[in-house]
Amino acid sequence: MTYSIEKTDADWQQTLRDKGAEPRAFEVTRHAATERPFTGKYEAFWDDGSYHCICCGNKLFDSFTKFDAGCGWPSFSEAVPGSIKEIVDHTHGMVRTETVCARCGAHLGHVFPDGPAPTGLRYCMNSASLDFDPQK
Repeated sequence: MTYSIEKTDADWQQTLRDKGAEPRAFEVTRHAATERPFTGKYEAFWDDGSYHCICCGNKLFDSFTKFDAGCGWPSFSEAVPGSIKEIVDHTHGMVRTETVCARCGAHLGHVFPDGPAPTGLRYCMNSASLDFDPQK
């Protein structure tokens, strides 16, 4: 899959260092690692604003779509239209829907069909893949 922003691993590592991203951000965003539940900085964070891809700055979610799913990761009921691509994920003996940034392909997390109305979706994201902007 190609994306409008593509870089080498070394370039992504430098970009993340320049942004002050947390240490696991490279493994999460570029190699689909998952942070441990209840450890991410945005899991219990409720300020107003918007959430963006830590790698490229693409706006992904508005804070009013965030909810407490009790799963240990920041969860959202709706993504900004066109901001995320979904990929079938067959890892770990499961079939899930992986979410990646539509602009740079950064792994964000997964989306599940057990969220609140009206969408019924739960975008379960890694905090390490997100950057918060209080300006919305």
